[in-house]
Amino acid sequence: MATAALIALDWGTTAARAYRVDPHGNVIGAHSAPLGLSQLGDTTFPAAFARLLGEWADDPVPRLACGMVGSREGWREVPYLRCPVSLEMLATRLAEIPAARLKIVPGVATRDAAGLPDVMRGEETQIAGAIDAEEERTLAVTPGTHSKWIRVERGRIVDFLSFMTGELYAVMIAHSVLGRFARNSPPTSDLPGPAFLRGVDRGLGTGFLVHDMFGARTLVLHGELTSEQAPDWLSGLLIGREVRNARTWAHRHGDDAAKIRLIGTDALVARYAAACARAEIGVERARPDAAARGLWQIALEAGLIGRAL
Repeated sequence: MATAALIALDWGTTAARAYRVDPHGNVIGAHSAPLGLSQLGDTTFPAAFARLLGEWADDPVPRLACGMVGSREGWREVPYLRCPVSLEMLATRLAEIPAARLKIVPGVATRDAAGLPDVMRGEETQIAGAIDAEEERTLAVTPGTHSKWIRVERGRIVDFLSFMTGELYAVMIAHSVLGRFARNSPPTSDLPGPAFLRGVDRGLGTGFLVHDMFGARTLVLHGELTSEQAPDWLSGLLIGREVRNARTWAHRHGDDAAKIRLIGTDALVARYAAACARAEIGVERARPDAAARGLWQIALEAGLIGRAL
């Protein structure tokens, strides 16, 4: 077995992943399990942790985690850091669970112009792994249940904006009239198709979102979409509107939003890339191991591990 320098854990609401990382920051082993916070049930955090580590439990290397494991509902709540936040700040504010030999990365908080708070947990670590400190200005996007648009300047998170796009889609399909036709018809493909792009075009327009969402039903009633296409159309509508609103937000902060850095590995990234292309926004995809790489970077900065020669 290759020598590890760190066990890195990306422990969120719907998924839990553990990585063995070598002294150069490369992933040399990975475990995943349905042990996200929403899936634990009666399983305790120590038991879930042991299951996630598996045969790595006796490995003496440092352990570092990010994500919702550090939330109020997690194993231990780690206070948020207020923007702007640097790699050094993340590394100096780690919380510890001594019995597990585990340290946890703090989340990040900001407020919009009207004073409304916003928070992230886990994305700050992806930023650390996906964006070099030398990059002067980057607009990063992390698709997901609660996607984030993140303004980064020379490695520092200076501001961000969250969208409940993924969760709103799931709720509408599972619990609303919009899902009546589509509840048993998931998106027809992981790849963006014509119905998705049609929804994106509507979302990029100037309509009213709560009105437009009703189109997932009325277009089926009028024979302009099949029930199988309705989820794709709704997904496109919501992502398109997110892109439109986020671009407006970026413009207000002096960013032309001509190009973004997409961080993620699943099919959702392909959908965001297609929506951004429709909006004539350039897309650069980040390395797929951004979370593990970010945890390695934070561990280095915190002195938990040494730099490889």
